Amino acid sequence: MTDSPPRRVRVRAPELVGKGGWLNTGDQQYTLSDLRGRIVVLDFWTFCCVNCLHVLDELRELEEKHADTVVVIGVHSPKFVHEAEHAAVVDAVERYGVEHPVLDDPELATWKQYAVRAWPTLVVIDPEGYVVAQHAGEGHVHAIERLVTELEAEHEAKGTLRRGDGPYVAPEPEPTTLRFPGKALVLPGGTFLVSDTTRHQLVELAADGETVVRRFGSGARGFADGSAEAAAFNEPQGLALLDEAAVVVADTVNHALRRLDLATGEVTTLAGTGRQWWQGSPTSGPAREIDLSSPWDVALFGGKVWIAMAGVHQLWAYDPADGTVAVTAGTTNEGLVDGPGPEAWFAQPSGLAATADRLWLADSETSALRWVDLEGTVRTAVGTGLFDFGHRDGPAGQALFQHPLGVTVLPDGSVAVSDTYNHALRRYDPSTGEVTTLATDLREPSDAVLVGEDIVVVESARHRLTRLRLPEEAVRVESVAHRTRRAATEVAPGRLRLDVIFQAPAGQKLDTRYGPSTRLLVSSTPPGLLLKGEGADTDLSRTLELDPGITEGVLHVSAMAASCDDDTDNPYPACHVHQQDWGVPVRLTEGGADRLPLVLAGMDDSAG
Repeated sequence: MTDSPPRRVRVRAPELVGKGGWLNTGDQQYTLSDLRGRIVVLDFWTFCCVNCLHVLDELRELEEKHADTVVVIGVHSPKFVHEAEHAAVVDAVERYGVEHPVLDDPELATWKQYAVRAWPTLVVIDPEGYVVAQHAGEGHVHAIERLVTELEAEHEAKGTLRRGDGPYVAPEPEPTTLRFPGKALVLPGGTFLVSDTTRHQLVELAADGETVVRRFGSGARGFADGSAEAAAFNEPQGLALLDEAAVVVADTVNHALRRLDLATGEVTTLAGTGRQWWQGSPTSGPAREIDLSSPWDVALFGGKVWIAMAGVHQLWAYDPADGTVAVTAGTTNEGLVDGPGPEAWFAQPSGLAATADRLWLADSETSALRWVDLEGTVRTAVGTGLFDFGHRDGPAGQALFQHPLGVTVLPDGSVAVSDTYNHALRRYDPSTGEVTTLATDLREPSDAVLVGEDIVVVESARHRLTRLRLPEEAVRVESVAHRTRRAATEVAPGRLRLDVIFQAPAGQKLDTRYGPSTRLLVSSTPPGLLLKGEGADTDLSRTLELDPGITEGVLHVSAMAASCDDDTDNPYPACHVHQQDWGVPVRLTEGGADRLPLVLAGMDDSAG
């Protein structure tokens, strides 16, 4: 007797539509019927989102192992206005080494058809064109791998599986000196060190900012210590002088800090294991034994190397004296909350710059400029939250940035902000509280360094360093304010049922050995939107009460579930953590929905 294939909820997959067209296909356009017979994994992503970048890395092994049966298709759905520009999506696909077809969907047409609510979201379509699974957040590829194996067997037996090469066509490499450089540093001898991020190298340039002096790293994606030629990085970003003889490097996709010896070119590892930090992992200890998560920038402050830990929305610090790392600020919840370090919320901190008494930071997803004082208290200079951004000068309370990635302290104590998605260099003056624009027509500036009376900007999407004279007066630009491109969800005022859908993957069960295996945290912007239902609990469903006097806001929902292999014979089953943060813009409308389902993993059976 043979086992019958598992019963699954099957929904016909909507067509793939995107005004920006297809990338990585050699200009070929595709429909779902062209892919019939293959297992299709849709990866809904946006290039600002570090969690989406984590999923790109998680998918690489699945794509390689099942290359003849699985087609991964990235569906790019923008959050920021800049991300709706087709040229920016083309750049991002190369920048992050995306080696599968990508559908550019600037108007979120396919996002809406699939009822997606979060970046990243993965949707699995079987060879007959039916949706069989949906997962939001990171950490789901092990479950998708198992499902793919089942689908291969099931459809091989039915004769509905079609093997062969996929539709991916690699673009031609461009012969530029740098390729999407991330951060820069002026070395003691007056040369520049630049993280050549997409080429997985560090490059020393002469004082002219153009002539190559040395390269460090093999240029292949990897994690290896050794000589300048043998060492390997994986999308390195931030750089800081550890002392006169060495540089500390934020090796982002390796989840590690590396040390570059400037005299010998030797690369060693200071912190990190190469594995990504997950909820429940240690948050302090010997640096080489502690997992990190997408460190994006580094700066020396108070005798320690502070780390913009973009992957978990925190600040950490490495202590060179005793070789330890520890969390210094942030809860891992994504948002903008000031206060003592352990209570503060960040959203993908990506740029750091220190003075004697302040650590400035670019908090990219809240489009904010923030700072930490010597006591560890976090404050916000410019920025209001996850969904407000634009290009507006003026008093800090009204000024707007758009996904800034870099900060640079200027000689007068003001701060230059690499306002990445506005293609601008901005300035915040703490003495006046004013924001001005220093320069425009830069292409995705991601960092800047001072050289005498000039400022040298890393123009990431122009693949170069650009030298500007610091102007005495700021450039005037037209004010623009933006809100997220996502449409608000219309909900009824009063009671709202929040259901986070989680079904343990096949062969697994919820892990209850050490207490509850699920956690749900809910808050709102403005805080008064929630009359009831705020806070943390273990139940993934909750009844909220919304203030009918507030017409619009954002519900912040963070969910976590732990599942383990369901094997009674194994005392140490493999376990997996599934987690996702949602920021759901809502509009209170009579007749709006009284239920808000958010899919963490599985299918919302009550939706049909």
